[in-house]
Amino acid sequence: MTNKLATLGAGCFWGVESLLSKINGVLSATSGYAGGKNENPTYEQVCTGQTGHAEVVQIEFDENIISFTELLNYFFRLHDPTTPNQQGFDIGTQYRSVIFYHDEKQKNESLDFINKLEEQKKFSSKIVTEVSSFSEFYRAEEYHQKYYEKKYQGGTGPICHYYRDL
Repeated sequence: MTNKLATLGAGCFWGVESLLSKINGVLSATSGYAGGKNENPTYEQVCTGQTGHAEVVQIEFDENIISFTELLNYFFRLHDPTTPNQQGFDIGTQYRSVIFYHDEKQKNESLDFINKLEEQKKFSSKIVTEVSSFSEFYRAEEYHQKYYEKKYQGGTGPICHYYRDL
């Protein structure tokens, strides 16, 4: 087994975590914060928009089962990567579309994937997804972990993310 990490932000982490955790080859999905200046930020601090952190999900995956590029396909299908600092009704820098790459291969695959989506005109507006080097992941508070499944007893309630065709 070859385990790798991916750190992705696509708006509110509850739905992202729930959807990505169900994909074959994903070993774990953890809600948290990345990309900002504050160490060990709290949810309340991140919500101010002053920390620079994004709500993200860190995914551990077995690349023998699912590739990073295949994860990107799910990532771009579950949110709108054309709205800067916003996903639906959630507005602020913490809700930005972002890929924090863990190595040069992930960086190149991310940029190539975005370029292909742009060339194929898969979205009606320009993709604004940030592609940045990963530095630190801060696990969100425990009540955020598997939030959707806990709140909706098995995950059958409303969700703000969805899979669209690409």
